[in-house]
Amino acid sequence: MSKEQVVPTERELKGFDLSNPTIVDLIHHAQQSDEADRLLTIPQALKKYKKAVFWAMFLSTSLVMEGYDLVIINSFYGQTQFRTRFGSYDAAQDKYLIPAEWQSGLSNSAVVGQLFGLLINAYCQDRFGNRYTMMGFMVWMAACIFIPVFAPNLSVLAFGEAMCGVSWGVFQTLSTAYASEVVPTILRPFVTAYVCMCWGAGILLSSGVVRAVAGLEGDLGWRLPFVLQWIWPIPLFLGAYLAPESPWNAVRRNKIDLARASLLRLREDTPDKEREVEAALAYIQHTTALEIAETADASFFECFKGNNLRRTEINCVVWAAQILCGNAILGYSVVFLQAAGFSEIQSFNVNISLSACYIVGGIICWFLFPHFGRATIYMAGLTFMFFCLVTIGGLGFAKGTNAQMAIGILLVISTLCNMITIGPVCYPIVAETPSGRLRYKTIVIGRFVYNLTGIFSNSVTPRMIASTSWNWGAKTGFFYAGTNLLCNIWCWFRLPETKDRTFGEIDLLFDNHVSARKFKSTQVNQFAHQSDYENKKASVEHLDEVA
Repeated sequence: MSKEQVVPTERELKGFDLSNPTIVDLIHHAQQSDEADRLLTIPQALKKYKKAVFWAMFLSTSLVMEGYDLVIINSFYGQTQFRTRFGSYDAAQDKYLIPAEWQSGLSNSAVVGQLFGLLINAYCQDRFGNRYTMMGFMVWMAACIFIPVFAPNLSVLAFGEAMCGVSWGVFQTLSTAYASEVVPTILRPFVTAYVCMCWGAGILLSSGVVRAVAGLEGDLGWRLPFVLQWIWPIPLFLGAYLAPESPWNAVRRNKIDLARASLLRLREDTPDKEREVEAALAYIQHTTALEIAETADASFFECFKGNNLRRTEINCVVWAAQILCGNAILGYSVVFLQAAGFSEIQSFNVNISLSACYIVGGIICWFLFPHFGRATIYMAGLTFMFFCLVTIGGLGFAKGTNAQMAIGILLVISTLCNMITIGPVCYPIVAETPSGRLRYKTIVIGRFVYNLTGIFSNSVTPRMIASTSWNWGAKTGFFYAGTNLLCNIWCWFRLPETKDRTFGEIDLLFDNHVSARKFKSTQVNQFAHQSDYENKKASVEHLDEVA
């Protein structure tokens, strides 16, 4: 049975005048660039594009700050210094406590700020480029850190968290999009998955800081972790200033010379460097021209029209599944281990180990990328976690410390599985599926849905588990096993396989309405019409010579 093949449609080619030799040369160079990148092995690509890999990873480090603050603010609710400064005295327990409504308010204030940051970033990246957007919000971040450091009350602290959250919302999508656009196809999953590792590194770092300041007395115990956030803005600002702009971003803003200069900086010196750069630039221009024909107006509304609606759906569900897969209850492993007899220090050490899973799991995932597709890894992770969640839910009917120990261990195993599969694989999927002209906006919409899902999860999961509320305990695993199964069913029918596909090929597969199950097997020839034209041109020249 022969494989299906898709080619550019007449609508996509309406912007190309194939009778113009300049246009023919551009497409020919684009084809050369596409063929050259396909021949690269991973070691060859790392050697040739090591500068691009460096800059992609350097700017992704901005996500360390978001992961850092995520643990810091939540850890303060149990910190004596913070509770004494901001809490209310509870006579029944004879200690100061942070009211539950303020815990919810502080945790969600940063998320609200991130939602605004996501929307702002969608405009800024397209208007000003990646570098200036990153630099501007690093300055914003450095200024906003003053608010939580010197906050006199919880209201000001919540406001400061929201203001800092604006920057984190920008960094969430900027780093992923930039990383995907500066490296060749074969390296794309590695640098985008690194974004997830940076987020985990922030969590690991903050866990260590919380433990280190536990012995400090007075306000320094809670202020110092906030002060340490000033370590990041200055070096990252300088890095963004020195970094090359994304050539894709530059072409979309019609800054061809800037794109050419960036391409020259992103690859190593070779005898054919200038020719390769011109070929790569031609490919970016060719792909962008095809996208313009399909998406003339690169607005938020375009994300919900035609083929782009399908791409937006994929982004939203893949982001939301990060939480709905069962990730929402993984952080409660310490609670169950303490119920099984673990001491507070032992539980804290387990929590540190769970934070390290982000990095260890990401590295293991790197070794899976060359052998398995994104969708395959993602769905395998969902399937494994489903069985773990069902088992956890079943153990909720058992009593005793052994059952609590088993639940805690299963949650630890599920965390590692999540960080090997679903966590890091999400990033290359959400970076590859949008069209180039709508990439930033589509990722923003997906991340917006992710944050809304997080607010929902943060509201219901504690109530499910707490004995003073719904008292589901480990039976909560059944609820998230159900959401996990729904996500996996959706993936089977709707999640396409983009492994080893260039941005141009992915565009054509979506434009030709290829089903998710056929994405992997369908052949794509985005230069088919240009080849036909060259054959016709050669025939005409031959006839002229005969005449």
